[in-house]
Amino acid sequence: MYDRLIAVTNRALCQRDYLEQIGRICAAQPRAVLLREKDLSPAEYLSLARQVQEVCQRAEAPLILHGHPEAALELGSSRLHLPLPQLRELQNPGDWEQLGTSCHSMEQVEEALSLGVTYLFLGNIYETGCKPGLPGKGLALLREVCARSPVPVYAIGGVSPDRLPELLACGAAGACMMSGFMEL
Repeated sequence: MYDRLIAVTNRALCQRDYLEQIGRICAAQPRAVLLREKDLSPAEYLSLARQVQEVCQRAEAPLILHGHPEAALELGSSRLHLPLPQLRELQNPGDWEQLGTSCHSMEQVEEALSLGVTYLFLGNIYETGCKPGLPGKGLALLREVCARSPVPVYAIGGVSPDRLPELLACGAAGACMMSGFMEL
């Protein structure tokens, strides 16, 4: 059921021990786990990433590190997701097996593709509690980006399992879900 979804982490939404929750997420067999804990210092992120990597490896769940290329290199990870401004500064983007970014317009998608991404997140597709007051970009943009992108596109923002069929019908490779995974 979750194999087309990428689990995006957020400790603030976690109501049990964080590593226990990561284990529960991995047991659901998502396409990947994206460790997106933006409030941590580089040292704190590395420490947490090391622990999450162990849980993911035991469950054979792919782990994507977010925003910390140094941590990814130190942990031997070949999967990295960067905000677009950080991606612009990345040296040797071809060194990553999987390299992604989040985009919010066709112009950003074109720029990200020129910077060597191997996948994209596009959002926010629907209104979401994470970005109150920001209207969703909608399915029309998702369809356009999916039709024009040579790399897989994952919808993000307001995603739930019941919305997955309409996202896939637009050509998305899958979607990203935060709250639904952090509250499993």
